[in-house]
Amino acid sequence: MFLFFSEQLTDFFSAFNAFTYITTRGILSALSALIISFVFGPKLIRLLSNNEISENIRSDGPETHSLKSGTPTMGGLIILFSITVSTLIWSDLSNPYILNILISTLLFGLIGFIDDFSKLKGNPNGMKPSVKISLQILIASLSVYFLNFYSGIEINTELLIPFTNNFNIDLGVLFFPFIVFVIVGSSNAVNLSDGLDGLAIMPVAMIAIALGVFAYVTGNINFANYLDLPFLNDSGEVFVICCAIAGSGLGFLWFNTYPAEVFMGDVGALSLGAALGLIAVIVKQELVLAIMGGVFIIETFSVILQVGSFKLRGKRIFNMAPIHHHFELKGWAEPKVIVRFWIITVFLVLIALSSLKIR
Repeated sequence: MFLFFSEQLTDFFSAFNAFTYITTRGILSALSALIISFVFGPKLIRLLSNNEISENIRSDGPETHSLKSGTPTMGGLIILFSITVSTLIWSDLSNPYILNILISTLLFGLIGFIDDFSKLKGNPNGMKPSVKISLQILIASLSVYFLNFYSGIEINTELLIPFTNNFNIDLGVLFFPFIVFVIVGSSNAVNLSDGLDGLAIMPVAMIAIALGVFAYVTGNINFANYLDLPFLNDSGEVFVICCAIAGSGLGFLWFNTYPAEVFMGDVGALSLGAALGLIAVIVKQELVLAIMGGVFIIETFSVILQVGSFKLRGKRIFNMAPIHHHFELKGWAEPKVIVRFWIITVFLVLIALSSLKIR
């Protein structure tokens, strides 16, 4: 929105030309999302608290979690609101990627909202898993469909292998179910990891910034050619929404840091995970996302292994799944688990970013 006015005003006042640069608008997008979170966060938290919209704490979890009973949930609404407003203000809304990412993120957020709301209405399990996953697959499929057929951009079916010298695998028709799997898998992986105060949101913010770097580089023909990456026209604009995600994430962390004043809920976790997955698909960095999101993948596999082991052998592998609860029951304090998982994510994000040069 602001880009349109800046382009019109540049002829009268050259300083407005600064707002036409992607980097400038990305920084402003992050700052705007951060400020919006700070301003509206307390208001929403009071609203949620006054209406007793609080988290149902697992009875089989660590004893220290019983103190969290009554903490407001669905705080992901703060994140979605700040991302939406910031993106609408600072991004180029004519860009074929921006509205796709924003709408898909909000639709995944709607699934999470319905799931959270159904839990508040007395159904502790929320939506039926089959219904939930079906809706996620539907939205991810529609997002990919419109991206490919209505944006004027033909999706390249090659899978880029990081740390190789242009070694790609053409998945052909299998590429489309694969990228739907990436989006849906990323959405649920973040959701499973959102079990401790601030555990999921900080890695999301770090990964969003890193994906923003990939988006900016692949959208700049000079950088793309220099780094021997595929040039993706218009993908640089995705940097702006990545910054909005990071800014809103940091703003939410202000309230979600231990001990949390509000929980994200499925409305935030499902939407943010889907956004990261879709952005990775757009910038052709699906496997790099797997590296950066290693913590989310470990959390997901800990649940799969735990359930599979119990069904097949009648025995559990971990004290409790997801694995962050296992470490709590091993005696780690909650802040220690959180910060150590953050440190692991920093390490993994740096490794992923190194793939820009190491080939």
